[in-house]
Amino acid sequence: MINHDHAKKCILNTRCRLAGTSECTRFCPSYIVMHGINGTGGKVYMSDVPLAYRNITAATSPVREDQPEVYEIVDAYVETFSRIFEVDAEPVKSLYLFSRSPGTGKTTTAVAIMHEYLIRYYIECRKRGIPIQDRPVYFLSVNGWQSLYNEFNRSRVPEYIAELAAESYYQKMSTAKTVDFVVLDDIGVRDASDAFRADLHEIIDARITNELPTVYTSNIPLDELKYVYDERLADRIRDRCVDVHFEGTSKRGMR
Repeated sequence: MINHDHAKKCILNTRCRLAGTSECTRFCPSYIVMHGINGTGGKVYMSDVPLAYRNITAATSPVREDQPEVYEIVDAYVETFSRIFEVDAEPVKSLYLFSRSPGTGKTTTAVAIMHEYLIRYYIECRKRGIPIQDRPVYFLSVNGWQSLYNEFNRSRVPEYIAELAAESYYQKMSTAKTVDFVVLDDIGVRDASDAFRADLHEIIDARITNELPTVYTSNIPLDELKYVYDERLADRIRDRCVDVHFEGTSKRGMR
């Protein structure tokens, strides 16, 4: 029996020779690794990507049609993932996805790129017999992370709530510093305390120091980032980072 419906639920469907065949079921070992047996777990779930973006790849991204020049860069960038297991290969660069207007597809594109990395990572691990990490990729919403920070730093917050928020905050920080590939979504936070900025600075600095590829999304041009953080960090982000501009205005609610 051909099972095209199930194939649509799997992030590997464009790369798998079994996609859409009778063997394409929720019991497929690769599907379970990526999505869990019920479709609510696996590596995709562990990445903390929002549910709305769970299965988007560069090939299926709804932004591709609206931003063709961006996706020429994206397609070329994704090809560099082929060297992630090559000994002494040049490290994969980072991307800085920018537009002043919200809703132009930056986050969707960032997640699509992250999923392409996950797919390539998984396939190469299988080919080479390498154990697969629990969390090869990670999505951090900087706004959501800042909300956690505010939650445990507000006055009159019940102690147990503050403790839970602080634990989640520092777990996310530790993960974002060390995971192989990260999306830092909306890093242009202006209304933040010096302490929060310092923590975000620490994540970025750790990733740059260890040559870990990062996709940043922002409504602040890279050249102006020095006014949000400091000139040293802005210069470090710019080094080995491709600056990608999204054109147009918001498309939210139009599809």
